[in-house]
Amino acid sequence: MKKNKIFIACDSKNIKKIEEIIKKTRSSQLKIGYKFGLEFLNSKGSRNFISKLKNKIIFGDYKFSDIPNTCASAIKAVKDLNFNYITIHINSGLEALKAAKKVSGKTKLIGVTVLTSLDDKSLKEIGFNKDVKKVVLRQARLANKAKLDAIVCSAQEINIVKKVFKKEIITPGIRFNSKINDQKRILTPKQAYKNGSDWLVIGRPITKGNIKNNLKNLIDHLS
Repeated sequence: MKKNKIFIACDSKNIKKIEEIIKKTRSSQLKIGYKFGLEFLNSKGSRNFISKLKNKIIFGDYKFSDIPNTCASAIKAVKDLNFNYITIHINSGLEALKAAKKVSGKTKLIGVTVLTSLDDKSLKEIGFNKDVKKVVLRQARLANKAKLDAIVCSAQEINIVKKVFKKEIITPGIRFNSKINDQKRILTPKQAYKNGSDWLVIGRPITKGNIKNNLKNLIDHLS
C-alpha cells in the first residue's frame, strides 16, 4: 500500500528540539521528510547539523527570491548539504527560475506560489490586481515553463495547479482543526490528499506538545 507523504516542518533554532522532532517522528506507516525553514537555516550550527544527517529526506525551505545570477549562486552555495528539495519563489521570474534549475543538479527545485498566509485582500495591498487563484494559475504555468520539479501551493489551489503542472505538489497550511494560527488558506490532511497533494507540510500540529501522540492522531485521522 502506498504511504502518505509528510514533510515535518522543523521550525526552531534549538538543535536539541530538532533532534527530538526527528527522533519522535519515525514511522513505518508514513513516508516522512524534514523541512528546514529560515529560522533553523539561519541559526548557529544548522549547516553542520544538516551535513551530518544520513538517510533522511531533507528539504531546504530557503524560498530564494532574487536576480537570476544570485539565485543560481545561492543554490550552488548550499549544494554540499545535499538537500533533496529546495524552494525558490516563482515571483523571481522566468529567467531566475531557469538559472536556478540549470544548477540544481539532483536537488528537486520547488516553485513557491502565493504564500498560504496571504488572501485576496493581502494581494491587493501588495499591488496585484488579480485574485489568489488567478495569480497561482499564472505562477504554475511559469513553473512548468521553467521545468521545475515541484510546486508549493495551498491545498485549496491544487485543482488549478494540476491543470497546467503535472509534477509533484507540496501543500503547507495543513491543520487538523479550525485553529489557523497565521495561515489564511488551510485544509485538513484528508482534504489535501483528496484534492491530489503529493506531500503535506505539517509543523505545529505535530511538533507542539506531545509529538508521538500528535503523529498518532494524524495517522488515525488519515485512516
